This record gives sequence, structure tokens and C-alpha cells, in this order.
Amino acid sequence: MAQLRGTRDGYGEALLQLGATNPRVAIVDADLFRSTRTDKFAEAYPDRFFEIGIAEQDMVSTAVGLALGGMIPFANSFAVFVTGRAFDQTRQQVALPALGVKLAGSSAGITQGPDGATHQSVLDVALMRSLPNMCVVVPSDAEEARLATITAAERDGPVYLRLSRYETPVWRDRTLPFTIGAVEVRRPGRDVTVAASGVLLGRALEAAEVLEKDGISAEVLNVHTIKPLDADAMLASCERTGAVVTVEEHSIIGGLGSAVAEVLAERASRRIPLRRLGVRDTFGESGTADELLEKHGLTAQSIAATARDLAGAKP
Repeated sequence: MAQLRGTRDGYGEALLQLGATNPRVAIVDADLFRSTRTDKFAEAYPDRFFEIGIAEQDMVSTAVGLALGGMIPFANSFAVFVTGRAFDQTRQQVALPALGVKLAGSSAGITQGPDGATHQSVLDVALMRSLPNMCVVVPSDAEEARLATITAAERDGPVYLRLSRYETPVWRDRTLPFTIGAVEVRRPGRDVTVAASGVLLGRALEAAEVLEKDGISAEVLNVHTIKPLDADAMLASCERTGAVVTVEEHSIIGGLGSAVAEVLAERASRRIPLRRLGVRDTFGESGTADELLEKHGLTAQSIAATARDLAGAKP
């Protein structure tokens, strides 16, 4: 049986690698170092770890100071807090001057689970995507998170890494290169495109297997970078299949679904039906991760049903 890991685990592994190879990497945390998986870095490199306490605004400003001093800081908290509480600091001090601060939002989305609406980030991608100069990356599994973190450290300018505690198998081949901004075809198809981000990539791949039994060929895209989005690759897939379903553990407003809708509205040469699967303009609630995914129609069966209907309704 495949080992199950969260993307936050791959992130923590990458930080240890970076700590050993790059003395400029530093960590600031908001009293969540075990949950954000920065604890091992703190043990190995205590002189480059800064515990700020429950003060995300101060944490981001501290990261800004480190960046101005020549360091590569990673600022860590739950996704809902690092993007929400510290939005003004991120806008004014990070995005506006395009500083190389890396924001890591852990326990993202409704799969954060029992802590409920106050701790479930369903708007964080929309907030970060709206900021000029900000790059937004949503890894799909632990290995992709490891690669994304290493790549983020090498990238000039700010990056938001959206990380999950939800444990999944690792789908990514360790030898496959990771490129920020790429849209990856994980499964080629001809009848409908299923574009997924984050840990729901696995559900999209399962949905494609369900559809195959019905004679429907689904092309599954791993959209790990929401911004900058590879509009050319996205458009090419959608025009090839003639229909697209977006799948995200986030509000359908402002996230992956909105980004794809913008591409189709501005650039598609013909009408291409789109359905957005995600959180439909509501806050989260307390429940297990799997219960919440089922409620919001983010299971493999629900994705397959939407894709089946859409493929049959193509012009």
C-alpha cells in the first residue's frame, strides 16, 4: 500500500534540504511549527529559525526585514491566517516591492477539517492571485511540494505555497522536473478536460478511470501553478477536447475556475462549456475531510458525473 503523506510533509523535507545547501534560507513561524512542518528545520538550524508567536502580521514584516538583509525567508502559518490576517503587510511590504519572501499557507482548504470555518481557507488563492508580482503554487502531493519549495527558493520575487494536511499517495515521479507556471497533462484524452489543482488531482485521475468505463476519454491536467497560469497550454487542451471541468478545494470565485474562465472568455476561438467544481460561495464547516469533500461534490464520482454531462452537452 502506498504511503500517505500531506503536501506539508514534502514542504518540511524540502526546508531541511535547503537548510543544508543554502545558508540564506531562513524560517519565520507563527507558533505552529509542528503543524507547518518547520520543526525539523528549527532543530537543525536554530540560528535561522525565528518563532514570532501568534502574530502573522509581525511575522510577515519580520520576513521582509530578513529579505532586505539578503536572506530567503519562508513565513509559515495556517493558510487562512497567513493570507488573511497579514494581507496588508503582504500587499504593501512584499508584493508591491516584489521582495523574495515565500509565504507558506499550511492546512489549506476544507480538508483542514474539524476546526471548521474559522480555520478553513477557501479564499486564500483568490487573495494571493489578486496581488501583482505574486506567484501562487498549489502542489498536488508531497513530492511535488518538495520540488515546488526548492524551486520557490530559487525564484526571484514573492511566492505563495498552498499546502495541505490531507494525506494522499504520491503520484509524481521523482525524476519528473518541476517548472513553475507549467500545466502538466497527467492523462491525455479527447472528450473532456478535467483541470485540477492541489490534492484533488488524485480525485480527478480516479474520475477519468470511471469515465473510461463509460467510453469517455478525459484529459486530466495538473494545474499546480494558478499564477502565472500557462494560458496557452490550458487553451490548447480545452480546444482539443471541447469542454472543461475545473476541480479545486477552494471557492469557485477567484481561484482555478475563475482563472480558466478568464482564459476561455478572452482567447477561445469557439464556445467551450465550462463547469467549476469547488466551494460554491460559502464558508466551510466542521467535519472530516472526506465528509466535506463529499458534501461539496469533490469526489471522483461527482467529478465524473459532471464531466459526463458536460461531454454530452458539447456544441
